[in-house]
Amino acid sequence: MFSKDIGIDLGTANVLIHVKGRGVVLDEPSVVTLESDTKRVLAVGEQARRMVGRTPGNITTIRPLRDGVIADFEVTEMMLKYFIDRVGGRTWYSRPRILICAPTNITSVEQKSIREAAERSGAKEVFMEEEPKAAAIGAGMDIYQPSGNMVVDIGGGTTDVAVLSMGDVVTASSIKVAGDKFDEAILRYIKQKYKLLIGERTAEDIKVTIGTVRPGLMKSEMDIRGRDMVSGLPQTLTITAAEVKDALWDPVSSIVAAAKSVLERTPPELSADIIDRGVVLTGGGALLNGLDELLSEELHVPVWVAEDPMHCVVKGTGIMLDNLDKVVKKKF
Repeated sequence: MFSKDIGIDLGTANVLIHVKGRGVVLDEPSVVTLESDTKRVLAVGEQARRMVGRTPGNITTIRPLRDGVIADFEVTEMMLKYFIDRVGGRTWYSRPRILICAPTNITSVEQKSIREAAERSGAKEVFMEEEPKAAAIGAGMDIYQPSGNMVVDIGGGTTDVAVLSMGDVVTASSIKVAGDKFDEAILRYIKQKYKLLIGERTAEDIKVTIGTVRPGLMKSEMDIRGRDMVSGLPQTLTITAAEVKDALWDPVSSIVAAAKSVLERTPPELSADIIDRGVVLTGGGALLNGLDELLSEELHVPVWVAEDPMHCVVKGTGIMLDNLDKVVKKKF
């Protein structure tokens, strides 16, 4: 009776935690800083993110999740333990029930690794749910009616596209193209065009500040700093929003293609519902300037960005926690 129910959005870029009765209590980057030799944890979350690219050789900064799944099991377990303890999830007399979200097409081995990481970080029971389902519920969609709802959830490591009806996924696709690939595309573009090496943090700042996929919507520019590949010296240059659009075109095209592919496989009655209801964009990638308009043009249906898109999945887990025994069918 003393145990807590916790919902976790275990994202490639961020971990968000919802504690039943308290709401969203944690939103931190999925980053851990360790001593290389002893594996002692020095920092987790935002404090560790500030160290990315700025640590000496004996200190390593690790992102333990890649492309929506666990890349480093041991570090993921350390990170989850730290976050669960921080929100008061584990006590000496109780262990929480955890509802954790994962991409739609992960393998049974990847599911098992997520479950084991949650169990070893102190869970009494572990439930798993598909990310687009939680995102749709968190965005305020009523997916339990016999009508079609479509969600495009663009996270850090994966983009999940799904059509839902009567509380379950009808058609879905999950691709490993999302926020991280946007950063990589910007980094690669600047390296090839200007022979300038920049870090992941700078690439992310460019994406957030002047990132766009629609020419003419933004005419902004931004000064960036990096290391010149020819001289080896620090250099500053100015990059425009139009250049960022060019850099982002390939990953954005992959997301558009995934959304088209899901619509093509959707039963016609549900397709008709989506024309009326539109498509909802969730996840951090939904904030990319002009993406909703581009998708609307390409898919020929209305597309809108959810309110507070970065918190849709974790809010969805919170709603599911209130009806955990009825809503979640898959316990691993």
